[in-house]
Amino acid sequence: MIRAFDLDRSGWMTERGDGTGVAGRGVLLPGVAGIAMFLLLLALLNTFAALKGVFGVGGGRYGVLAVCTLLAVGVFGLLRMRRWGWAIVTAGALLLGAGYLYLFSRTHQAPMVVQSLFGLVFFLYLVRTEVRERLL
Repeated sequence: MIRAFDLDRSGWMTERGDGTGVAGRGVLLPGVAGIAMFLLLLALLNTFAALKGVFGVGGGRYGVLAVCTLLAVGVFGLLRMRRWGWAIVTAGALLLGAGYLYLFSRTHQAPMVVQSLFGLVFFLYLVRTEVRERLL
């Protein structure tokens, strides 16, 4: 039997009498916080690299800035346990893994595989039922 809990006014979890809902809804898991910190750091580093001109001065620069902005907004939504933040970060983790795998297929550099596996592990963690049930 699954028990449902609510947060009372003092912030303590109390059992709900009607048996509906999910225990721990809105509570941040440690893995989600770790993924959010890593992706926020990644977005920050790519933003500074784009501003310094590492990705060129044309459309690539603005494309990277737009993706980094979207990822940062998604991370802050995920930290508040919102479904839209979860969706943005999950898509970003999948695209991150796919992008590094594509770079590996073109350059054959081994670190690209490791970074691709990070993205895949983040995606697989975020699609777990325990994570999705806690979203608001």
